[in-house]
Parts: sequence; structure tokens; C-alpha cells
Amino acid sequence: MTDYFKLDMPKDQLLAISSLGLAHLGDSVYEVMVRSWLCLNGKAKAKDLHRATVQYVAAPAQAARMERIAPHLTEEEADVFRRGRNTAPHSVPKAASRAQYQTATGFEALFGWLFLQGRTERLNELFAMMMEED
Repeated sequence: MTDYFKLDMPKDQLLAISSLGLAHLGDSVYEVMVRSWLCLNGKAKAKDLHRATVQYVAAPAQAARMERIAPHLTEEEADVFRRGRNTAPHSVPKAASRAQYQTATGFEALFGWLFLQGRTERLNELFAMMMEED
């Protein structure tokens, strides 16, 4: 049986996944991390958890957090981010600029890519860098 919480996908299989596929998964990985962080740190009352989560997972917030971690990425991680960022978006939400949305897509692709390799320690390192000021 596959353990979907402990994956270790080979790099050749990872390369076959589209950037948007990686971003699709990475968006949910990041959201689970944010929701856990909010609950563990008492950052919001129960009734306000959804609103607080949205503040962190919206494209402009993801783009801003990407700027915090960009200098700390390995060359390979930066390549994955760029590949995701350079994917042409089908549409852009009203609350984000095209640049913010593309940066957020790259950010999400990076998180999906790391998750599929089972690199949860690295995900936690990057997440801690992003959240340390909050």
C-alpha cells in the first residue's frame, strides 16, 4: 500500500509531472502547513481560522514569502521554482498581479516537488524561514 504521507518519488518520474501538477499538489501541502502553524501557535480564534489561512495562502502572500526564501534555495530548487513560475497561467485572480500569481505558482511547484521526494525536513526548513517574523 502506498503511504501518501511518506513519498520518495524518483527524479525521472518527477520530471514527467507538469509544473502545474506540481503546483496543484504544492498548494495543498503549503496550506496544510499554514493551517497546522495557525492551530499550533494560536494565531487565530477558531471562527477566524479560514480567514487567517487565506491571508497566508493567497498568491500575493505566497509571492512575498517566496522572496524570503529565494536566497536560500539550492540551484536545483531554484530551477524547479523557475520552471513553475514560467508556466503560462490560464487566468489570474483579481487579488493578484500576473507576476505575483506566477511567483506563487513557482512557489507551489517547489513545495509539490519537495513533498513528492519525501523531503519534509527541507519543507519544514523553508517554512520556518518564511514564518519566523510572524
